[in-house]
Amino acid sequence: MSIRMEKRRFGKALLPAICLFLISQVGCTGSGTGGAERDDFYNVLMQDGADPWVYKHTDGYYYFTKTTGGDVTVWKSASLTGVDAAPRRVIPTGGHGIWAPELHYIEGAWYIYYAMDDGDNVNHRMYVMENTSADPTEGVWKQKGQITDSTNRWAIDGTVLQLDGQLYFIWSGWEGDVNVSQNLYIAHMSNPWTIDSERVEIARPTYDWETNHSPYVNEGPQVAIRNGTINLVYSASGSWTNDYCLGLITAEVGSDLLNPDSWHKRDEPIFVSGNGLYGPGHHSFTTSPDGTEDWIVYHVAKYKDAGWNREVRAQSFTWNEDNTPNLGVPVDPNVPLSLPSGEVGRTRYEADSHAEYSVQAAAGEYILFVRAANGSLDGEVAYVELSVNRGSPVSLAVLPKGWGNWGLATARIQLKDGVNKLRFTKDRGEFELDSFDIMPLMIPES
Repeated sequence: MSIRMEKRRFGKALLPAICLFLISQVGCTGSGTGGAERDDFYNVLMQDGADPWVYKHTDGYYYFTKTTGGDVTVWKSASLTGVDAAPRRVIPTGGHGIWAPELHYIEGAWYIYYAMDDGDNVNHRMYVMENTSADPTEGVWKQKGQITDSTNRWAIDGTVLQLDGQLYFIWSGWEGDVNVSQNLYIAHMSNPWTIDSERVEIARPTYDWETNHSPYVNEGPQVAIRNGTINLVYSASGSWTNDYCLGLITAEVGSDLLNPDSWHKRDEPIFVSGNGLYGPGHHSFTTSPDGTEDWIVYHVAKYKDAGWNREVRAQSFTWNEDNTPNLGVPVDPNVPLSLPSGEVGRTRYEADSHAEYSVQAAAGEYILFVRAANGSLDGEVAYVELSVNRGSPVSLAVLPKGWGNWGLATARIQLKDGVNKLRFTKDRGEFELDSFDIMPLMIPES
């Protein structure tokens, strides 16, 4: 027997008294062991963050990083959709304005490239650190210093192109010493921390959709190579606006990449706002766990006109006949996406005004994904306390972005063999629960 009750927000009272009574007597809808097996997910990877970078290594793990501002943080996840709950390592840098770090594996070692300044944006430059451990979340990270060409001008968003045994550094920078326009530059590298050529401009904002806000912006370059075509996908327009989008520049493998004429910019963007999502940009590319699907990981504004208040999403994409990426549009956030191919399925429970759920599971470690919303008008973060089998509760944060605008809170939980009791209670703030998923922790095959 089950009774379905109208969903409600958790305000001063956690739940209606009748529902609390029914939990102990007959169970509300979603209690018991009646979760639905699912092979899809709601598309939020992280409810807060910008400039996501994810790299799937040969060990089967995804290594993820994003802008955190004061350090470089690296997550290590066996699943693409579970990066938010993954173990992480924080790497101090000793600087300010740490933007858009990227983790690359080059010639048997790990390198992190990141922008940093001394507290003044005018002094943003690119830096690199090295780790020779097999696992970048272990071992020692050594600073290799600034990476620059002879101009030593303002620089951010550096990435590395590895091609035919050669290394190239591509970044966004100023032509002079004043913030008029961010252009894209390329230079040759003699090793992973040294540029040994002059910088060459390969793109600057020229089209209406690149120059509709000031200063003009081309930034966030990322490379995807397919069948001899080098796709340089970049972010354009103001990152603080709803118009932020992705553009495309191409070159051919075998061409002189230090010759600007080798690069050809498309006159229309290839990924723009849609389905109620605004300002998609600063992305990275990766594959599904089994390698059969291509995925883009990107940030969007949390809501219209949210500015730099952003979150991280992901979706699969296909390829056009000319070997350029067909990214489509940002997918509807209220329509579940198929899980990345090779990722383990989940069990979903509808969270209609319930405090406690009975979950049948085999003993082991799991990831909990909570789809929740916070419509606080004063921007207050809400906190939900989660206890498993009446153990010590952990606090889950639900960031404010409007009722019905669902975000994601995650946790790693340990379940016993048999029936487990999961209880959600209010700590503070206003929030609404829609559903939660439970997924076994994945371990990549060796």
